Amino acid sequence: MSDSSKTPGTNEPVPNGPDAGDAGRTVMVGVLGGIISAAGYLVYQRLPEEQKDRLHRQVRGLLESRINEIRQNFNL
Repeated sequence: MSDSSKTPGTNEPVPNGPDAGDAGRTVMVGVLGGIISAAGYLVYQRLPEEQKDRLHRQVRGLLESRINEIRQNFNL
């Protein structure tokens, strides 16, 4: 076959720009995050109520301190 009978573009290399690998990594990170969060939820569900309450207090305190820090930084 001569070059004139070939379909144009069939022998052109596929571009490997910066987006080609980033999409795969993004999907992989998303899947891993989903698996880890599901495992964490299963562990959380098996905790006794007093440990759940302690966790709630710790998270609430952490959020309150972070919100106060942000308010101070923006003078709200």
